[in-house]
Amino acid sequence: MQVSIACTEQNLRSRSSEDCLCGPRPGSGPKVRAALVPRPPAPAGALRESTGRGTGMKYRNLGKSGLRVSCLGLGTWVTFGSQISDETAEDVLTVAYEHGVNLFDTAEVYAAGKAERTLGNILKSKGWRRSSYIITTKIFWGGQAETERGLSRKHIIEGLRGSLERLQLGYVDIVFASRSDPNSPMEEIVRAMTYVINQGLALYWGTSRWGAAEIMEAYSMARQFNLIPPVCEQVEHHLFQREKVEMQLPELYHKIGVGSVTWSPLACGLITSKYDGRDPDMCRATIKGYQWLKDKVQSEDDKKQQAKVMDLLPTAQQLGCTVAQLAIAWCLRSEGVSSVLLGVSSAEQLMEHLGALEVLSQLTPQTMMEIDGLLGNKSHSKK
Repeated sequence: MQVSIACTEQNLRSRSSEDCLCGPRPGSGPKVRAALVPRPPAPAGALRESTGRGTGMKYRNLGKSGLRVSCLGLGTWVTFGSQISDETAEDVLTVAYEHGVNLFDTAEVYAAGKAERTLGNILKSKGWRRSSYIITTKIFWGGQAETERGLSRKHIIEGLRGSLERLQLGYVDIVFASRSDPNSPMEEIVRAMTYVINQGLALYWGTSRWGAAEIMEAYSMARQFNLIPPVCEQVEHHLFQREKVEMQLPELYHKIGVGSVTWSPLACGLITSKYDGRDPDMCRATIKGYQWLKDKVQSEDDKKQQAKVMDLLPTAQQLGCTVAQLAIAWCLRSEGVSSVLLGVSSAEQLMEHLGALEVLSQLTPQTMMEIDGLLGNKSHSKK
């Protein structure tokens, strides 16, 4: 089933944006009609941004929800429970938190659950107020049994409970459906996500690696049955992977309020010099199980992309930053992006990447046009 945005827009106009998250309020019948004073609309495409005191971190709404997320978040893929020691993971998490990062992302499949355990142990030892940070996890690949993967009601509920046990938390802030599942009906997925939210196991839900039509179908299903729709899509986005974020997701953001949390801003480290004809010991391409990344690094397409990265060096030098900082700041300039997830293997690397915030204000329209000219891959509408 495919549901277009155009055919659904008329049905959405009659409902308030508040109902989008909460459903109809108890007792809101037709007996009394009070005059409604509409809020002044936010500027088109604007993500209301504020800056943290003392940290310089910037915060944005997650899509059009009320959840405020740091525009730079910390991911745990490859690193936590795998590439780096628990002590290094604690250092990284501590530096991130102290510099205003409030969004920490993981998944049931990362390091076969070890990433969630490591993150949970650190959070428990730190004793930070639970209300001061946001934890997100992803459900799909949970185990070897047929019932331990996918987006059935059974696995969404049991998988999330397993994640909470490893994280040692009572709830996650956002649970993501990590890719779509053709074996599970959309109504079952949306009802299961609504159930875990109503049970207090999660506060919001989102999608990851879903197509625009699938996200729209989930939203329409939620509106039809008074269920809770997704608030964001988690998507790969970097200088060489930009079409979905630039051409598909902005329309979803404007029409139904779905924001974007993006990952891999450095294309698994390709948008740096560390793969420049070599494989350093700590690079992801050398980790067991990541032969696909090593093959990718050595492909002709990626060699061409590495040449493009070298072309960006003069621009980065002119701005007084590294290519990595420039690439991360570039991601933050995309419309509808709420947060960019960073993947780092040390506190020093994290500090370098956080420096992208200082570059953000220097990315003028003229500079963005120059970068597009160097890359030669700007997305264009097919209409």
